[in-house]
Amino acid sequence: MSEYVYKNLYQKLTEWMPEERVKKEEPMRLHTTFRVGGPADLFVSPNSVEEVCKVTALCSEEGVPYYIMGNGSNLLVSDQGYRGVIIQFYKEMNDISVEGTLLRAQAGALLSAVANRALSESLTGFEFAAGIPGTLGGACVMNAGAYGGEMKDVLKAVTVLTQEGEVLTLSNEELELGYRTSVIARKHYIVLEAEIALSEGKKEEIQAVMDDLKERRITKQPLEYPSAGSTFKRPEGYFAGKLIQDAGLRGFQVGGAQVSEKHCGFVINKDHATAAEIAELIRQVSEKVEAQFGVKLEPEVKRLGEF
Repeated sequence: MSEYVYKNLYQKLTEWMPEERVKKEEPMRLHTTFRVGGPADLFVSPNSVEEVCKVTALCSEEGVPYYIMGNGSNLLVSDQGYRGVIIQFYKEMNDISVEGTLLRAQAGALLSAVANRALSESLTGFEFAAGIPGTLGGACVMNAGAYGGEMKDVLKAVTVLTQEGEVLTLSNEELELGYRTSVIARKHYIVLEAEIALSEGKKEEIQAVMDDLKERRITKQPLEYPSAGSTFKRPEGYFAGKLIQDAGLRGFQVGGAQVSEKHCGFVINKDHATAAEIAELIRQVSEKVEAQFGVKLEPEVKRLGEF
């Protein structure tokens, strides 16, 4: 982004948004669970659908690239950062409401918060998502899932913003939810909010399931280190972690980045890793697994910026 465009865009944004929600040169390591990433030219936190529409329209008018993010739990930002505008849905767009067995939440709501609200209302069906470290928006985009449950099982409808600036509400069938994909991802829609259809349950039973899943995560996953969760997509007929382990890559390191010794499906930032080291480790793991087993591992983690 040229200095003129940068200053002009900042000025236009701060005419109607408070400066604390329009940050310059914001380090992305502060906003990703990998705890790496250089500065974004501008980092904007809209707090309403109207503001989202205005920010994206302004970026389009100025010809400035933008990227929508949640809490950065599935994102690897380059050490050089991002030349454009990061639009974050997280703390400013996280309202949750309940009507009967229907739960509505904005895109920035954490999955853990949605699960806890469902628990408080004695609603069952969302327990699987309680420990997924992401926001509802990202979960809808990639049809997030864990422990036998997926977003497609519970989503009733999702309200999105199209690239043309139109707000649409798509039904479950229209979302075309598949393994880690959706029409939202394919058409580059922006998730604004979602409706989740749950069932009446017993609070103590819901709590027991959530406690069990939490215990499994703590036991099996390297939660004590920065990571982006499960690093690779599950190849058809295989498990990524098992392939990596069988390739002899448990504990394999590039700089400060490491294949977790606790769970080989996780790449962790063990010791002040750079984004470049994490990316190189992911590349080498994929290459070595393919060389040994003929199976191509595709990263689930999204990369942003220049690598």
